[in-house]
Amino acid sequence: MNTRSIHLAALLVLGATPAVAHSGHEMSGFAHPFTGLDHLLAMLGVGVWASVLAVKRPAAAYLVPATFLAMMLVGAAAGFAGIKLPLTEAAIVASVVILGGLIMAAVRLPSAAAMGVVGLFAVFHGYAHAIEAPSSGAGLYILGFLAATVLLQAAGLGLGWVVRRSLGDLAIRAMGGAVMAGGALVLIAN
Repeated sequence: MNTRSIHLAALLVLGATPAVAHSGHEMSGFAHPFTGLDHLLAMLGVGVWASVLAVKRPAAAYLVPATFLAMMLVGAAAGFAGIKLPLTEAAIVASVVILGGLIMAAVRLPSAAAMGVVGLFAVFHGYAHAIEAPSSGAGLYILGFLAATVLLQAAGLGLGWVVRRSLGDLAIRAMGGAVMAGGALVLIAN
């Protein structure tokens, strides 16, 4: 990833102006991950954690985010099929707090285990996206939230890489703490 791409991704993320709660069902799929602090932090967190994992296992830089995307589709399919997943909001908030903790503690699980962790979380994120989808245009909605997820994960991956290279591992850990704090804020706000 070149520096121009990293700067563009960072600018897009900063310009997203996330809200703590979702605004409604009429939003596009692309906007949805940007309108909830929980989704925004989780997707950025997946990218940052992938950058931490990639230090020792370079393939984690794409395997972990790709797993999140694939399992988000599984969760979305469950939502569109009318399957009820219990404790969805709790699992989403837990994903933010746990991802923040994994980053803060610089936990470097084997790639398969890391893929399992993010995959589990992604099912709930995908499900939440699906149950908040508009009644028409589901295909475009899905493509929209997948595109936004890729953008946010790439921004997190790039941010993690830049911060580690320029400021060191302690700064990455501080980012994990910020993600955890954001998760706590979401929990308090709900």
